[in-house]
Amino acid sequence: MVPNMRWKGLDGRALRPGIGETLLAKRLRYFLTVAAALLLLPGARAQSGAPASAGGISNAVCLSCHGNSSFSIPVKDGETLPLYVDSKSLAHSVHAGLACTDCHSDITSVPHPAKSFPSRHAVSIAYYELCRQCHFDEYTRLVDGIHFKALSQGNQDAPTCVDCHGAHSITPPSQPRSRISLTCGRCHVSIAAAYAKSVHGQALVEHSNPDVPVCTDCHHAHDISSANTARWRLGIPQLCAHCHSNSAIMGKYGISTDVLSTYLNSFHGLTASLERSERVNPSEFTATCTDCHGVHDIQPVNHRGTAAVKAHLLNVCRQCHPGATANFPSAWIGHYEPSPAHAPLVYAVKVFYLFFIPFVSLGLILQILLHFWRVVVNR
Repeated sequence: MVPNMRWKGLDGRALRPGIGETLLAKRLRYFLTVAAALLLLPGARAQSGAPASAGGISNAVCLSCHGNSSFSIPVKDGETLPLYVDSKSLAHSVHAGLACTDCHSDITSVPHPAKSFPSRHAVSIAYYELCRQCHFDEYTRLVDGIHFKALSQGNQDAPTCVDCHGAHSITPPSQPRSRISLTCGRCHVSIAAAYAKSVHGQALVEHSNPDVPVCTDCHHAHDISSANTARWRLGIPQLCAHCHSNSAIMGKYGISTDVLSTYLNSFHGLTASLERSERVNPSEFTATCTDCHGVHDIQPVNHRGTAAVKAHLLNVCRQCHPGATANFPSAWIGHYEPSPAHAPLVYAVKVFYLFFIPFVSLGLILQILLHFWRVVVNR
């Protein structure tokens, strides 16, 4: 309090320092204390794990019903829709600290009106656009993806945000990294099984290897493109080269980093490059990485032995070259530059031409110069 302040009564006369002034001071102090408490209350509630909502409905009120593990309702297709929300999972979610009504903003009273849905998946379709309020960038990429396209065309089985990320117990999708492939495998069962047996899947599942690709590394997370388009097929070499041209990663496994350059220098690579630059549809005769190595069931080259690899390549080649003989795959020396260790005969021919071509070219130039000199002298 200010020492020289004088308080006035209702009649305007100054009060004597004493009982009246002390009473007013106590009332003022009480008012300031209550006001400060009201201002700090929302922050205190947020820190205590009980978020307040604009509608005045706290999470504790919602969990009084939805915290019951047996809480569920029937849906029209005969299944049962569980409405249970685990408070512990909610507390460890990335959305911990938000109020239930931040997402369920249509709930303004308790008890709220009952809702009816034709199926369990219809619930996620009805609510998935709520994620757009905060995750607008991801939502815009989702609009460009094949899942959203299928949903917009009426496919009621197309996944939405909550199908991949969950509804209440949302955690970082890449912790652990193998969780990404397991999430995609809920719908793509056969593809996930083939991936789990491949060289990539085994390294991920059995050894938690961070170097191998998961589904989203090739297909992306939200703007997933169709793998049946010309654009996707022509982009496969660059897609594989993202890892296989990385010397830091390939050096660990003794794999050549020249996979992209050797492919692009081959007949198939030159054809694919021409089709990509001309923006035309790739013909069925343009072989890319997946035609020889597989798509999801990729196996290591030395897994079956040299004879088995050649037999596999022969079957692949005969898809476009029906008359291919047993020696046909031998024309491909693999993703290695010719060297004394790999394709020594090809390397010897390459070295020969490195000297022979300049010798012939210089000899031709010398012959032209001598002929020109003779013409000048005779003139």
